[in-house]
Amino acid sequence: MFFNSIEYAIFLPIVFILYWFVFHKSFKIQNIMLVASSYFFYACWDWRFVFLLAFSTILDFVSGLQIAKTKSQVHKKIWLISSVGINLGFLGVFKYYNFFVESFAELLATIGLTPHFSTLNIILPVGISFYTFHGLSYVFDIYNDKIKPCHNWINYSLFVSFFPLLVAGPIERATHLLPQVEKPRSFNYSKAIDGLRQILWGLFKKVVIADSCAALANNIFNNSDQYHGSTLVLGAIFFAIQIYGDFSGYSDIALGSARLLGFELLKNFNFPYFSRNIAEFWRRWHISLSSWFKDYLYVPLGGSRGSMAKTIRNTFIIFLVSGFWHGANWTFLAWGGLNALFILPSIIFKSNRKHLDVVAQGKILPSIKELSQIGLTFLLSCFAWIFFRAENIHHAFAYIKGIFSAELFSLPTMYSRQTLLLIILFFAIEWLGREGNYAIEKVGSLKNKYLRWGFYYVIAILIFVHFGHEEAFIYFQF
Repeated sequence: MFFNSIEYAIFLPIVFILYWFVFHKSFKIQNIMLVASSYFFYACWDWRFVFLLAFSTILDFVSGLQIAKTKSQVHKKIWLISSVGINLGFLGVFKYYNFFVESFAELLATIGLTPHFSTLNIILPVGISFYTFHGLSYVFDIYNDKIKPCHNWINYSLFVSFFPLLVAGPIERATHLLPQVEKPRSFNYSKAIDGLRQILWGLFKKVVIADSCAALANNIFNNSDQYHGSTLVLGAIFFAIQIYGDFSGYSDIALGSARLLGFELLKNFNFPYFSRNIAEFWRRWHISLSSWFKDYLYVPLGGSRGSMAKTIRNTFIIFLVSGFWHGANWTFLAWGGLNALFILPSIIFKSNRKHLDVVAQGKILPSIKELSQIGLTFLLSCFAWIFFRAENIHHAFAYIKGIFSAELFSLPTMYSRQTLLLIILFFAIEWLGREGNYAIEKVGSLKNKYLRWGFYYVIAILIFVHFGHEEAFIYFQF
């Protein structure tokens, strides 16, 4: 069941009506209903993986209770290692087993050996990387005495399986979401309207922007040997916009859906393509994952404490692990390594915490310096995205080689004027709304109701016109 599907357009209102008008007298029953709805939502993908989700949930729930209960530090570690090991074991088998087997076979082939290893013909459970990280953060926080364990299995199940965030995040923390789960919620009309507005913008990002760019990016990347430099550059830009519209669009729909039900999820994107350096970009892109790796990997490794060499080492570790988290392909490791290289200058010159404010705050236009910084950061991101999108390392290098051809400065041959105009409109709206939680948040405060509703109708019409085949969200594969 995709967020951009007719099924979800039916599912969400039914859940909303049952939640607020049938089971509103007891938040405990509301939680049970949401857990049942979430498992139904997940079963629509593949009912067999519901059992994997349930097992992971029970494992971390029991582990959390046992870690908090036992007085022995050794027993605490045993429960922690067991929970982490089993969770990562499942993730490793489903996501990485074939990659390691095939890579090892290729390595042996370089020295003349021809091994015959068996690979697994299995489907990657949708959302496994996300709900695994939900559970791991919960167990880590209990072990580090940051939170007390949840004693109600329904409440904990809702924290892990809440359908808006189940398959592609944001990666929630128990410190943020569990308190909302464990107390009654009351209907708030203004928050519900705000949720609908954010869903509308998320659908626009996905259906109108991302899917339009996807058609062009796929054509260029899949036939990259047939296009010259300027078209390949445009293809990388189209993919950069596609993945942003696709993933941040999903996050907007997730946050809006949760707000309809009285929950506030973590903000996952904060206008990353208006960043002035790569460090700022990574504070604004996939925020829940970046902060997860910072808290549970970077800081335990020592973070920026100690020598510059250790800081650089830790930076490379989290970026390479982040790349590998995205998928079992050397291209993702290359993408992570490139971003680590791009962020190094700001770490070495201690400017990585320089841009914490909103660019050109309170102004209509940025300065020339800010515009050049944004442009350079965007181009660096686009270059790294080539590895993310490429089928393999050979394809990525062939694509880059094709960019630096004699026709680099000629006119592109593959583009759509309509798509270019939509992209301009999209970034204009994003720029004007960059100080809000999402781009069109302030549209709801417009006093002129004709202007306000006219804007909504234009966005809705554009979604309807571009609505066709239900395209899967990119991050569902991770």
